Amino acid sequence: MPTAQRVTNTAVGVVLVLVFLAPVYWMINVSLQSSAALLRTPPAWFPADPTWSGYAEAVRTQGDNLLTSLVIALGTVVFTLLLSAPAAYALARFRLRGTLALVLVVLLVQMVPGIVMANSLYPVFSQLGLLDSYVGMILADSTLTVPFAVLILRTFMSGVPKELIEAGYVDGAGQWRTFGSVVVPVCRNALITAGLFSFLFAWADFLFAVSFTTGNTLQPITVGIYRFVGNQTTNWNGVMATAVLASIPAAILLLTAQRYVAAGITGGGVKD
Repeated sequence: MPTAQRVTNTAVGVVLVLVFLAPVYWMINVSLQSSAALLRTPPAWFPADPTWSGYAEAVRTQGDNLLTSLVIALGTVVFTLLLSAPAAYALARFRLRGTLALVLVVLLVQMVPGIVMANSLYPVFSQLGLLDSYVGMILADSTLTVPFAVLILRTFMSGVPKELIEAGYVDGAGQWRTFGSVVVPVCRNALITAGLFSFLFAWADFLFAVSFTTGNTLQPITVGIYRFVGNQTTNWNGVMATAVLASIPAAILLLTAQRYVAAGITGGGVKD
């Protein structure tokens, strides 16, 4: 690669990093400043006298909401993988009539706007008593995570060598045991990728959260921040501290699972 092109690529990468890191820096900066310091002109680039009062208030008022979102996100991941992994395996390995049409339906479900899905699910959840419940939120989030996971896992499982599956049959394993003992370990990267994106979607979901919860018994962190902003318009350090705390789980997952995600996304794209 020519030197000029390398320099250009490096410069573009630095600019992109700065563009993404600038909002994060200001969020942390504001969270460590007092309300009086935030009113100064010009604003301080660094917190000269950092305060942790915003984080104390965030933990006090939004701690339960963080745990609620964590339960919903983890539940969505478990339900999504339990449902999508066998479905993807069946679509990838079994020559069933209408398989292509079914895959097309799964793809079309991804194109349905979330507001349409929320309007359709609300009367059903109301009649079944699933409003303001963990089960209702997990099912709502899974309506979008399951099709996405099926598409990713099907592509990866289509590349699993048939010899591995046939070796399981030769050893006396049935369909389910072969799937659990052979296919699942081989598709670990794809499963982690699907689980990670499912977690991030459920963690950051606002539409379903605000549609299916009232805040009386259940309130995810996204809705908590929304209502916290409305009640604390003068306490921006507390608002930003809440946003920082809400970003930590997603950041940790992305940092720890990035190599699995890269392998999971590209693993099904190359076949022998």
